[in-house]
Amino acid sequence: MDVVDTGYAETPDGVLIAYQVIGDGPIDVVSQTDWPGNIDFEREEPLGGAWASALSSFARVIYHDRRGIGLSSRNVDLPNLETRVADLLTVLDAVGSERPVVTGVFESGSPNALLAATRPDRVASMVWIEPDPRFAWAPDYPWGRTDENSARELDDIEHWGTLEYGRRFVNDEASRGNEISIDWATWIVKASRNACTPDVAKALAKIWYESDVRAVLPSIQVPTLLLTKTDRPLDAEQAEYVRSLIPGAELRTFPPGPWALEDMRWAAEQVRDFAGVQHAPSAFDSVLATVLFTDIVGSTEQQAALGDRAWKDLAERHHAVVRDSLARWRGVEIDTAGDGFYATFDGPARAVRAAQEVGRRVRDLGIEIRAGVHTGECEVIDGKIGGLAVSIGARVASKATPSDVLVSQTVKDLTAGSGFTFEDAGEHELKGVPDRWRLYRVVN
Repeated sequence: MDVVDTGYAETPDGVLIAYQVIGDGPIDVVSQTDWPGNIDFEREEPLGGAWASALSSFARVIYHDRRGIGLSSRNVDLPNLETRVADLLTVLDAVGSERPVVTGVFESGSPNALLAATRPDRVASMVWIEPDPRFAWAPDYPWGRTDENSARELDDIEHWGTLEYGRRFVNDEASRGNEISIDWATWIVKASRNACTPDVAKALAKIWYESDVRAVLPSIQVPTLLLTKTDRPLDAEQAEYVRSLIPGAELRTFPPGPWALEDMRWAAEQVRDFAGVQHAPSAFDSVLATVLFTDIVGSTEQQAALGDRAWKDLAERHHAVVRDSLARWRGVEIDTAGDGFYATFDGPARAVRAAQEVGRRVRDLGIEIRAGVHTGECEVIDGKIGGLAVSIGARVASKATPSDVLVSQTVKDLTAGSGFTFEDAGEHELKGVPDRWRLYRVVN
């Protein structure tokens, strides 16, 4: 095996993201690692080695370890989806990659989907092998893990990095109809303990169980290819369901039979073929974005009580707090009307953090705000974000009570691993918006 050097890209918050590059193009391909995650081990496993060798024969292949595991900075907060997207962009900037093909398998395709929806200008195309946009079972997602399955997997992780974990992994895969060789089981044991410790593995698993990117998929505008095995009907059904959610997505099926080296070479050939069909970047008239609306509670009464001069001073101090928080959490101020702000973010967790921070800081001024956060596909109108998703964000904010931060279901699903606790705020009718909407109150 050729020796591959490792580089480190430093994020704005000082975390080092380890990356490796093999091959020299002419195209760039990002290969997102899945479970357990350590780029030093990616090519040691035969299937991963065949995938890397085939891809690097025609592409510059970019690997990286997510923060908290593998070769990247350890003992840091584990990343939510938007942090994983931001860290990938940091790596792409470090290696000078403008618009790569992004590939992932199972859960590791989720950050690619979020990147493709929010920053289509940075993605040439997306290839998702065995797409898995949600890990947990739901009435409208019968392919996910049941609570019983999840509990058993968390119990297995108690033995993370040991031979017992390898034995349990083999048995679990056998129950799904997958044969795992002794050599592969030995590799997973070694790779798992070199990825992270058992407590981190359990925390990662819990984040995956809580994540759901299905609401993101209809906003993906880049060419998308899905690859799946058809030997198990449930996998084929799941892939077809994901294909139905992504506009224009193409679904191709692996040759039948157990996973083999030839499958990975075939998958790489599909990437080559699909990348060769791509067109020059187009102007995007919509993009996935997170919108935040805030306003001061009881502003009219306060203005009457204080008088115009004192109210003007208070409003200016409030505006300064909001703008400072927007800058800190990378929000973009779109509009200000009296005591209200409308801002956009490229990630929902940062929008919630900004809203929480503003709420805390303005209390020192003797006022309270209410805030609403929603993530959805927004229209780009004269360079500004607009459309129904913006209206929904404003309506969510209108349902908030003093010092509340209310969020939509989509925001809750995309912020797993961010440390938030949500309280169900019930279903609501949003004026001028179809259907009833379930909202959640951020309680920490």
